[in-house]
Formats: sequence, structure tokens, C-alpha cells
Amino acid sequence: MLLPAQRIDGQGRSHVDSRAILTLAGPLMVNAAIQAALNLTDTWFVGRISTTAVTAMASIYWVVLCAILLLGGIGMAVQTFAAQAYGSGRRARAAQAGWSGVYAGLLTIPLFAAIGCLGSPLLHALQVDPEVRDLALAYWWPRLAVGGPLGLLVWSLTAFFNGIGRTRISLVVAAAVAIANVLFNQWFIFGLHGGIAGSAWGTVAAEVVGLVFALSSFLGEPMRRVFHTGRTWRRPMLRRQFVDGLPMGLSTTADLVGLALFQLMLVTASNTAGAATQIVMMLTSVAYMPAIGIGLAGTTLVGQSIGRGELLWARRIGNWIILACALYMGAIGLLLGVAGPWLLPWFVNAGEASAAAVVQLGIPVLWLAAAYQTFDGMNIGASFCLRGASDVRVPALIVAGLSWLFFVPTAYLTVFAAGQGWFHSLPGLGYGAIGGWVVSVAYVVMLGSSLTLRWRSGAWRAHH
Repeated sequence: MLLPAQRIDGQGRSHVDSRAILTLAGPLMVNAAIQAALNLTDTWFVGRISTTAVTAMASIYWVVLCAILLLGGIGMAVQTFAAQAYGSGRRARAAQAGWSGVYAGLLTIPLFAAIGCLGSPLLHALQVDPEVRDLALAYWWPRLAVGGPLGLLVWSLTAFFNGIGRTRISLVVAAAVAIANVLFNQWFIFGLHGGIAGSAWGTVAAEVVGLVFALSSFLGEPMRRVFHTGRTWRRPMLRRQFVDGLPMGLSTTADLVGLALFQLMLVTASNTAGAATQIVMMLTSVAYMPAIGIGLAGTTLVGQSIGRGELLWARRIGNWIILACALYMGAIGLLLGVAGPWLLPWFVNAGEASAAAVVQLGIPVLWLAAAYQTFDGMNIGASFCLRGASDVRVPALIVAGLSWLFFVPTAYLTVFAAGQGWFHSLPGLGYGAIGGWVVSVAYVVMLGSSLTLRWRSGAWRAHH
């Protein structure tokens, strides 16, 4: 029997089947591209309100995303467990992983509510402009406290589909969410005059649609017959969801906490810097979100290979995935840099006086973001392959160390001049947005290199 994504040539030699990987990864890449489109949709709709609304979204967006992804690791772990179980032929155990993720997601509702209460103290402590702060808080509560748990339930179910290789189902769920998000954003923002809060509620409503689609597929007759999804809800394995899932979430969140603080630094420095950075972040999602699709395929294939006891094959698959992510993101980053002058004006209100300044700053910032895409591809590919191998704790420490001990303090000292920023007693270079983005390039280069070395070291084999 062939191994996952294996091809045997006429001479009996084993090769990685690129076509099989792309067949699996294709829907995941489109799925991730749809997620990027969701980000751009929200930014586009908020941009129609005002530049101040975009700045408000920038001030809180990454903080919201960090909270969601930290707890969202519980759902991410479903893919690893489902893939390893499926690879070893234990299909009911794979479905059990799906149910475990759903139950664990329900247990996070009080946690999301508690984090939702921290928005106002956080923005006051960071001295965000009052007008920006009020708009940001209007977005914060519905997007986090309500949308967070809903998103985690959807992730748990789509992670199950990804783990067993049924990636087209995940694509259908994502497409349903994307279409609903456009319709609900238009309705809540302009039809109901909800402003920036309407964008958050539109996303919440779209997640409800996605959850309905995911549950109907999970409990449908084909899944009930093959994976016994109608029976495996009785014995959820919640402990392992939290033990492995929280480090997975921490690995992603540690990176995004740094990005969130970086974004807040630039919002504090000026509305122009904050808006330009938010737009560039959303544009570069066109590069990293599809790469996440390739990485997710790596989690599935590495997990399935390990489930069958084929560690050498898992290593070979992982090397292929890391290279593919790096090449894809490098190419897209270059295209974004070239197309920046034509793309950036689409995300500002041309009638506002600050629009030209946002575009002018956004062009060099976009080139700096393009410069690190290859290394970010290495970061994504290695991270997801390590997840498939259940090696999550050391990578989480690597990401947290580089983000919190290098990126955040160095960016702070680079962005603000002495006497500026949140801590007036600290020295600073005062290079603004450009200086901060140069630091971000150095950070991603170190991060991608470190996680790739972790994968290639083979230390993950100790878990098996």
C-alpha cells in the first residue's frame, strides 16, 4: 500500500507525489485565500466608513485575533489527532477528536467573555486616541466574546475534515462563510446603520452559517457510516485537546501578540502609520493565507505518515511542504510589492485629506513586508509540519522568545523617539513606521530559520 502522497516510478523508486499533495492542498489553499478575502472584505467595508474607523480596527484587530487564536489552538489540535488516527486506521477515534474539539470549544465561552471585558482597560492603558478607542471597543465585544467561540466550533469541525483528507468539505464551509460575510456586512453596517460594530456582527452571523454547514456535513449519513460520528460524541478526550492545543495556540499567538503590539505602536505614532500598516497586513494575507493551506496539508500528511509509523516518510513530506510554502510566499510578496501603487488606493476613502499620505507611506511599507515573505513561508511550513508530529511545546517557546524578547522591544525603540510612546523614560531612535518594519523583517528571518532548523533536526521523532 502506498504511503500518503507517495508515487512509485517505473524503476521502483519512491517519490513525493506533488500532484497528490496539490490535490489535498488545493482546496485548503482556496479555503485560506477565502479567509484572506474575509479580512479584506472587513477592511474594505470599514474603509468605506472612514480612515479613523480603519485606524480603530487596526488598534484592536490583532489583539482580538490573538485571543481567538490562543484558545483556537484547541480546535487546531483536532487536525493532528484526526490525521494520526486516520493514518493508523482508527476512524472512530478520528471522529472522537472532532467531538472533543467541539466540547472543548464550548468550555471556552466563559474565557472569551472574560477577555472581552479587558478591551477598555487595555486601550486606556495604551493611550489610544479617545475617538479611535470608542470605535475600537464597538468592534471588540461582538467580534471576540460572541464570534470567538463560534469560530472555534467551526475550526474544530473543519480541522476534522482536513485531518481525514476531506478538504473539499472545509472549502464549502469557508465559501459559505465568505458569501454570507459580504451580505451581512452590507446589511449590518449600512442597512442597519451599525457602523464598525456592524462589521463585527456581520462576521458573527456569517460564522453561524458556517457552523450550520459544518455540522450538517459532520453528522451526515456518509460520515456517520464511515466514521461513526453519531456515536463518538459520548467519550470526548478533553484533556489532550488542552494539553496539545494550547501550545499550538500559543505558538501562533506569541507571534501575533508581537504584531498586535507593533500595530498599536504605529497607531500611537500616527493615524497614517496605523492605517497604512493595517492595509498592508491585509494585503499580505493574500500571501500567507494560501501558504497556510499548504501548511495544513503538511499537518495532515505528516500526521497520517506518523500514524502509520513511517517517520522517514513524514520527514520527506515535511521538507517538500516547507520548500513549497517558501517559494509561493516569496513569489506573491514580489508581485504585491510591484502592484502596491495600484492596490493601496482601493483601501482608502479618496475624499479624505489623509488618503494620499496613507498610500504614500504604504508603498515602502509594502515592499518591506514583501522582503520577508520567503522566510515567513519557511516559518509557516515548518510550524504546521511540527504540529502534525505533535511537536508543539519547543516551537511555541521559540516563537514567544523571538517575538517578546527581540521583536517587540526592538521595534519599540526603533519606532519612537526618546520621550515618545508609552514609556517616556525609555530611549528611542524615532524612525517611525519604516524603522519598525525593518525590525519586523529581521524578526521573520530569524523565526523562519529557527523553526526550519527545528524540523530538520528531527527532534520531533522523540514524540513517537
